Amino acid sequence: MMEPAAAQRAEHLRALGIDPEGVPRHVAVIMDGNGRWAQMRGEERMYGHMHGVESVRSTVEGALEAGVRYLTLYAFSTENWNRPADEVAALMDLLVNTLIREVDDLAEKRVRLRAIGDLSALPAACQTSLQAAVDRTEALDGLDLILALSYSSKWELVEAVRQIIRDGLAPESVDADLISSRLSTRGLPDPELMIRTSGEHRISNFMLWQLAYAEFHFTSVLWPDFRKAHFFDAIRDFQRRDRRFGGVLHPSVTGTK
Repeated sequence: MMEPAAAQRAEHLRALGIDPEGVPRHVAVIMDGNGRWAQMRGEERMYGHMHGVESVRSTVEGALEAGVRYLTLYAFSTENWNRPADEVAALMDLLVNTLIREVDDLAEKRVRLRAIGDLSALPAACQTSLQAAVDRTEALDGLDLILALSYSSKWELVEAVRQIIRDGLAPESVDADLISSRLSTRGLPDPELMIRTSGEHRISNFMLWQLAYAEFHFTSVLWPDFRKAHFFDAIRDFQRRDRRFGGVLHPSVTGTK
């Protein structure tokens, strides 16, 4: 028998046109468009990044409501270090202040914070605040919120290969499972749905390995305007897809012969 909270969630999702049994377990998001959003308003790029924090809050709420178990946000790529120094410094300050400000609310919602990427490249203050937030939420089990920081997929794959070589493994022992076990996302299921905002149709060096069979949802909404209603739109879009994983659906499912 379904628990009252689970039954209430299922009823809520059906009212939104979402099948509660078909919600993706892991959703990844490329949060794009902060700079353009700010420039359209005659502001500096950081204005958009600051307003993007509210979009993160709303997306986390949407993931919790939908019953998503893992939510990965592409927050800062290895390529982003090439941005102007003052913008990078401001982004790092924003990250520190946001972690400090939001960690209690995340804990109250039973959100476990995690991070992937070359975290050693982050400024010391960022590393300290990030670790404190990770430790504060470590035992929680409502939603795993994974921040991809100083992350890129090519960096991640190079690191995986280096580790395999250091381990002295024979070439014939290398398979897909072994490579997956050396990635930043080891222990996590691959995303089933990837969302990118701002109208761009590319994945920008994000989870190249893990997104092999993910469904992509591209929206023209700029990240600071993205809200949980848009997140639900993406889930509905996901649920309209035929996920065949290289095979074909049975005629009884497709209605064809």
